[in-house]
Amino acid sequence: MPPPAVPPPEPRRASWADGDGERPVLVWCADRPLRCASSGPLGGGVGERRWVINAEVALDYGRLDPEVHLAEIAGALGLPAGAGTGLLTAARVLDLSTGEDGGAWCAATVGLTHPTWAAAPDGTWTRWRPGTVNLVCAVPAPLTDAALVNAVATATEAKVQALLEAGVPGTGTASDAIVVCCPPGGTEPFGGPRSPWGARLARAVHAAVAEGTARFLARSSVPGGYSSSSTSAAPVRGSEDTATQAARAPRRRSS
Repeated sequence: MPPPAVPPPEPRRASWADGDGERPVLVWCADRPLRCASSGPLGGGVGERRWVINAEVALDYGRLDPEVHLAEIAGALGLPAGAGTGLLTAARVLDLSTGEDGGAWCAATVGLTHPTWAAAPDGTWTRWRPGTVNLVCAVPAPLTDAALVNAVATATEAKVQALLEAGVPGTGTASDAIVVCCPPGGTEPFGGPRSPWGARLARAVHAAVAEGTARFLARSSVPGGYSSSSTSAAPVRGSEDTATQAARAPRRRSS
């Protein structure tokens, strides 16, 4: 029987040693190289990868060389150097939430202590903190590189939809990261939200992030939501949401 096109969403649970003891790390390994688009500090960009790690760090994480640190963690786990991509988070990685739809899947670790709006004005954000929403995703179809990049955008849109539906005051955090993997070959040209594989990926991401966000809110210091002081920045142009602004905006007639 041939190996699966992509690994399953459930990772191997391992650990790495820091100065205070052992911390968990999630590991996905493929039987053959996959085409991946990653925003991770280690192995970021678009290329062939055989493994992905998502490592938990302390809330006061202060290293300024995350690429080097992730390479050290991967090496200690026995993973081949230069063959994978890695993410860091202060979220509880063992509290993983997953979503699947038609063969596409997403595994999300959700930390939302310091959400922010992507288009917030300068000066409204605070310093970087390691709590993040990290997404590891896979599609079993061989997307072209253009479709793979489009799938990253689609997954991000689905993440934001889930956050806004949960009342999170932001589009994510300042350090969110994502990996989307697929088999090599590049025959599927589309990855947008209304393409067959983009739609499946979007629903998988939405389900994973919605579940992870609900878990985070259930154990947060503000169980019913966020206070005004927890919001990094209000939406641009006052308190109206973007849908209300769009509805009030004058429409141009096409000539």
